[in-house]
Amino acid sequence: MKIIKVQALRGPNIWSIQRKKLIQMRLDLEEMEQFPTNKIEGFKERIEAMFPTMIEHRCSEGCRGGFFSRVERGTWMGHVIEHIALEIQTLAGMETGFGRTRETKTLGTYNVVFSYTEENVGLFAAESSVAIAEALITGTEYDLESDLQKMREIRERVRLGPSTGSIVEEAVSRNIPWIRLGTNSLVQLGHGINQMRFQATITCKTSSIAVDMACNKELTKKMLDMASIPVASGSICVDEEDLAETINKIGYPIVLKPLDGNHGKGASINVTNWEDAVSGLAFAKEYSKRIIVEKFITGFDFRILVIDNKLVAAAKRVPAHVIGNAKNSIQELIAVENLDPRRGYGHENVLTQIDVDRDTEDLLEKLNYTLETIPRSGEIVFLKSTANLSTGGTSVDVTDMMHPENIFLAERISRVIGLDICGVDIMAENLTQPLKDNGGVILEVNAAPGFRMHLAPSEGLPRNVAAPVIDMLYPPGKSCRIPIIAVTGTNGKTTTTRLLAHIVKNNGYKVGFTTSDGIYIQNHMMEKGDTTGPQSAQYVLRDPTVEFAVLETARGGILRSGLGFSICDIGIITNIQEDHLGISDIHSLDDLARVKATVVKSIKKDGWAILNGDDEHCIKIGADLGCNVAYFSLDEENPFIKKLSAEGKTVAVYENGFITIKKGEWKIRIERATHVPLTLGGKAKFMIANVLAATLASYVWGFKTEDISLSLQTFIPSAAQTPGRMNIFEFKKFKVLIDFAHNASGYKGVEEYLQSVDATKKIGIIAGVGDRRDEDIRECATIAARMFDHIIIRQEKYLRGRTENEIIDLILEGITASGKNVTYEIIPKETEAIRHAINCAEEGSFITALSDVVTNAIEIVQEYLDKENEYGTV
Repeated sequence: MKIIKVQALRGPNIWSIQRKKLIQMRLDLEEMEQFPTNKIEGFKERIEAMFPTMIEHRCSEGCRGGFFSRVERGTWMGHVIEHIALEIQTLAGMETGFGRTRETKTLGTYNVVFSYTEENVGLFAAESSVAIAEALITGTEYDLESDLQKMREIRERVRLGPSTGSIVEEAVSRNIPWIRLGTNSLVQLGHGINQMRFQATITCKTSSIAVDMACNKELTKKMLDMASIPVASGSICVDEEDLAETINKIGYPIVLKPLDGNHGKGASINVTNWEDAVSGLAFAKEYSKRIIVEKFITGFDFRILVIDNKLVAAAKRVPAHVIGNAKNSIQELIAVENLDPRRGYGHENVLTQIDVDRDTEDLLEKLNYTLETIPRSGEIVFLKSTANLSTGGTSVDVTDMMHPENIFLAERISRVIGLDICGVDIMAENLTQPLKDNGGVILEVNAAPGFRMHLAPSEGLPRNVAAPVIDMLYPPGKSCRIPIIAVTGTNGKTTTTRLLAHIVKNNGYKVGFTTSDGIYIQNHMMEKGDTTGPQSAQYVLRDPTVEFAVLETARGGILRSGLGFSICDIGIITNIQEDHLGISDIHSLDDLARVKATVVKSIKKDGWAILNGDDEHCIKIGADLGCNVAYFSLDEENPFIKKLSAEGKTVAVYENGFITIKKGEWKIRIERATHVPLTLGGKAKFMIANVLAATLASYVWGFKTEDISLSLQTFIPSAAQTPGRMNIFEFKKFKVLIDFAHNASGYKGVEEYLQSVDATKKIGIIAGVGDRRDEDIRECATIAARMFDHIIIRQEKYLRGRTENEIIDLILEGITASGKNVTYEIIPKETEAIRHAINCAEEGSFITALSDVVTNAIEIVQEYLDKENEYGTV
């Protein structure tokens, strides 16, 4: 078997709108196409032995053991690999369960699709599942545990931490979109101007002054003391002289910890003699030049979590420890404790594995113990001097046991320091009494407190501490989204997108939009190139100045990665015509319609789909949508449109020369087409269709008809405003048209326009695209022969697997098939072809360059026009 391609889908896609995280693997079974599982001796027994838990895979049988039944009856290896990929992710701790396997038009080649939780793990699972299947086929030994461990390691490198992850999960549960910024824990919630950012548990609302204060333990202590909040006595030391002076002042026992430390690193607790104090000073100085030395307070370690100045959780933290059984050594007891499934490496799980370090050895030494010591039954042996979860500690929820005065104290501390998310560390016998009564003190204030101990305490009630974070960032009435209009279709996407962006901007919004020529923020081009994929969409949605997004959305991006947004307010399909067929398993217009439908299937329930009522595929798509649907048509007498009008539905039509909205029998004439510059005086019918789509979308959004009309009149097509979309350059003796038409439908649109153009000679510059079907290249050439008197064939780019001569031969076949006696010449380079056409142009000629490199063509023509304006001749 051979993997042809593996790709990750990150948004709504052709396989599923709801399941956005899918791996799609194109797999060639090669000779295994002839061997379903029932023809492979011993295969069922081997896969059952390797994956006994697959008994839970119901598969299409819909019952427990369903997948194994399919294997016994005979199923193809692509289907098996799908299930292996899902199961190994589950075994590695990432449970997921959606999969599909479909054969392509190529015999023996399948698309194997399965869900993932971490993208890099999913990509690894694709490769691994094929290798496992091959081992099962041949009966070869396979080290499955090695792959599972590798997947766990990949997950830990790329996953969000437990605190960050909990906030994201809460946001997702509230339908708040999120974007990971980079590879660390920096996350954006919401879109555009309504975005909020956070990293771990520091938010965009967190005061930098407050963070600096919390990180400066000396300053924190001073601020709390000034506010009459109890703190441990002590001071800052930098050397042994300072240490001796402090001890003389506060006495033993003491605590030493780095001034700039965190997670309990470098701390020494309950130090009772000078030798240990000097050793603790040296240990702490490995982490910070300045060391806090405080009186050691007996009691329990508590962490209080305050969010938005309100207490949300409290936990008693217990240092990492083991409990003796009079049988096992401390080392063995640690190993048993680490088998707890809640424990993992680092922040992998709710608890962290216990590691033996200097702190552990020092504590054991004080007890005259070693790792080989066997503690008596029931004896608690502490292995860490601090209760941090990151060093293996556990937590007990005590939120409901807090005395009201302690709640008041904790909330006051958050205001004194100024933190929106505040962790308060307290040492006290309990929290049921006021600290002033039991001698408890504040040890530290944390600016980025971890949530693990509250989300999943070892004992007590779990607390959803992520919820108040979202409540703070998005209080009632605050929106997390910006309006999104997504535009797709075969032809007219870019023009419709640009016109809509113009309308939106004229209505007072700061708009960001993507097109096939670049990304624009408030009409400033930020990125140049074909930017119609999901990454470009997210570029706009990440921008904090954008209030409204209009996103051109092409088939290529949908197939490669899915959509760059989860839902949109309005989705438009301009038309579905033959283009890019035969590529990426899209062989028919039905296939293409399925891809384009991804956009309108992602519209929110009360949103609108704007569809072409003259396109049968659009009509089929519209019949299967769960949102509002409105159609536009160039023909008011279109039976389908008349039926909708009779039902009182809203439509947009071109009638009696007007761009018109119809609601039942009512007509709202927006503007005369001849007054809309984009339609080229009403002669470019395909442009009128684009105007209808944009007008209808604007109307259902709620823009006023007079504002839409003004925008239509003020949108001037030009090389700057609509590059490559019917750009006409007027010379003194001839004209040049540049258009991006690159498929039969686009050619026909230009042909229809040229029929209204008077010219002594119509000259066309055309080319083919190598990855199009033979019949597509021939058809374009045939249309070109119908509309031009003379053709210049150029073919230097976009060969895509073909030779230049192959494409030219297909073009010549198409010209011949037209039956028209048209002259032609071949000039391979586009720049030379355009210069030749201009240099040889006769008076009254009309040159049309159907260019796939719009920028180059425009620059050349503009150069000649500038020369004529300056010198009077080209």
